[in-house]
Amino acid sequence: MLDLPELVDGLPNICGEEAQIRSITGQNQPIWLPQTNLKLEQISAGFAIALHMHQPTVPAGANGELICNLQYMFEHPQEGDNHNAAAFTWCYSRMGDLIPELVSQGCNPRVMLDYSGNLLWGLRQMGRDDVLDNLKRVACDRAYQPYVEWLGTMWSHAVAPSTPIPDLKLQIQAWQHHFAAIFGAEALSRVKGFSPPEMHLPNHPDTLYEFIKALKDCGYRWLMVQEHSVETPAGQPLGYRHLPHRLVARNSHGETISITALIKTQGSDTKLVGQMQPYYEAKTLSPQTVNGVTIPPLVTQIGDGENGGVMMNEFPDAFKRAWYDMANQDGGTSGTVGMTGTEYLELIEAAGCAPEAYPACQPIGQHRVWERVDPDGSNPEAVQVAIDRLQQEDANFHMDGASWTNHISWVKGYENVLTPLNQLSALFHQVTDPLLDAVDAAEPITQQHRYRNALLYNLLLQTSCFRYWGQGMWTEYAQELYRRGQAILNHDF
Repeated sequence: MLDLPELVDGLPNICGEEAQIRSITGQNQPIWLPQTNLKLEQISAGFAIALHMHQPTVPAGANGELICNLQYMFEHPQEGDNHNAAAFTWCYSRMGDLIPELVSQGCNPRVMLDYSGNLLWGLRQMGRDDVLDNLKRVACDRAYQPYVEWLGTMWSHAVAPSTPIPDLKLQIQAWQHHFAAIFGAEALSRVKGFSPPEMHLPNHPDTLYEFIKALKDCGYRWLMVQEHSVETPAGQPLGYRHLPHRLVARNSHGETISITALIKTQGSDTKLVGQMQPYYEAKTLSPQTVNGVTIPPLVTQIGDGENGGVMMNEFPDAFKRAWYDMANQDGGTSGTVGMTGTEYLELIEAAGCAPEAYPACQPIGQHRVWERVDPDGSNPEAVQVAIDRLQQEDANFHMDGASWTNHISWVKGYENVLTPLNQLSALFHQVTDPLLDAVDAAEPITQQHRYRNALLYNLLLQTSCFRYWGQGMWTEYAQELYRRGQAILNHDF
């Protein structure tokens, strides 16, 4: 198996072994079926919870060097909520303690973990090997790995709808490289679900198509989507949110591609995860039939793993109470049970529920586009005309994508970030793409320091945090990253 260094010349290992990573992620054999202690016929309903963990990388070190925002919090405890830095750090580590504790007590816990590349690199930069070693227990130790599923994500927490299309795959691959370097190739081979940052799903036909294509090219079998970001092909809300769906992407040339979607229900409130609401909701549900196969429904929810008093203080006890409750009912293997996303999908597919039979869905707003454009005879010009006319007729119609919230935009008002972001991406590809296929190079371009360095800044500039906290320090961080990335591309190539 591939053995990668975690750092290369001081930079996170985010590129250079693309073919080897692809051979690992392209494996299609069942992952959970050989090891799960769950039997589908004994389950009435399931629930799956995911914890999202992220801290951005910022040019805010003592001499302007790149550091983790968590480090900045420790160094500036009087600013805002920075006094929570130690509590946040404990939250990043604690699943490495909670899962072994529950397993030792006869429980059957499950959790899914979504860590950004920024955070994983930042923990290493800070010398917090203790946190990463704790996470390795549940990522690599066969005694605990069956209870934890790691989800892939964009390396630098980029929101997909406004990420330049050529960089979608680079973000996805960078996370896979980095994860394999930290936790090993075998752990990476088990990462089959994807958690989009901010649950932000593209609704522009071409962006969505390229996003789904990149996910599938990188070996992902499913992704999590927010229920309000999708609709039925007829433009209606989903009929039953607790069943897997088939997310269909059709681009402006009429090409289609699809991937399985698990529907994240309700809103963004971390209280839903912090108080284990998905478990209690699942207890009210009964098996459903999909294409003649009876399967348990699945309540799927994700929340910040560290942010807010509920997650910092209430979650551990609520988490343990729920598993104790299930352990008292046939050991947590029958009735209402916790599951991971891939475990659930493999179980129902082994029972005969084919992904092609899942109800179809598409991003919100696409029905209105395809009402005006013949899907079987579409072209980019016709699609753009339809989008332009819809925007003229309805000020609320947009192709900016949809996420866990409808009151925050990662586009409007952020031209001073988005313009440099797109310019740096264009320059990066203009400079590096011609070098990708050079056969006479002593060292492939993606293994060279200058490429990794330029890629790092290109990806970092796409971090959503620079378009979340409003104008000021965060947008200035973005502009500094742009300046440095542009200088690297102009000087080193």
